[in-house]
Amino acid sequence: MNQSFFIGAVGAHQQLKRLAVQGNNIANVNTYAFKADKGRFAALMYDGVKNTEEAMVPTGVGAALRNTDTDFTPGAAADTGRPQDYMIGGEGFFALVDLVTGEVSLTRNGAFSMASLERASEEVDAYGNPIMEHIYYLSDGNGRFVLSSSGSMIEMTDPNEEQDVGVFDYINYNGMEKIGSTRFLAVDKNGGLRQGTSPVIHRALEMSNTDLAEEMTKVIESQRAYGMALKMVQTSDEIEATINNLRG
Repeated sequence: MNQSFFIGAVGAHQQLKRLAVQGNNIANVNTYAFKADKGRFAALMYDGVKNTEEAMVPTGVGAALRNTDTDFTPGAAADTGRPQDYMIGGEGFFALVDLVTGEVSLTRNGAFSMASLERASEEVDAYGNPIMEHIYYLSDGNGRFVLSSSGSMIEMTDPNEEQDVGVFDYINYNGMEKIGSTRFLAVDKNGGLRQGTSPVIHRALEMSNTDLAEEMTKVIESQRAYGMALKMVQTSDEIEATINNLRG
């Protein structure tokens, strides 16, 4: 079959994937500290490849969405006035610990809240059992707790007071694993964890870095590219049909 048929089919399918990336960016334009993804395309193999028996191996044609890179450019600042809101004025991340799994994830979304944990107090009841008390800690509101600059959980003695929220950083952010809309996990190539030097701004939050005008432009590009790819498929199909009719 004409190779242009496969090129057009692959192109249409990959433009759908690109639209999914752009749609996710647009959907999170109002999500605090959301980092937009950028689709990266690469050419598929277009030369013939031989296997160990010198037989030709079929390969892909056209271009495909190879991966998506996260744009870590800081978003605009928004003053909220809320005492549990924090923003990093530069590079770095807040650290969140999950006490159930022990996982430590990273985020720039400082829209925190208070969560309580039970612990035994020094007082005992009439039977000599320790009386349990509720201690409040700074949390992300989803079962994870914010770490201080010393790496410990932040106990909330005064909810209106600014807390010692830690900022942590890596040598590079390339390849960080994105979990959820605003959390990340570091990988080996990010290097070792280090103390961040960026200031923490109290009662403010970082906005999404999604550029709506840019994303809408990319959506239009993808729509047009998708239409052209389908036109190529249709034309290739008509050529094949004409050739088959001539044979008959």
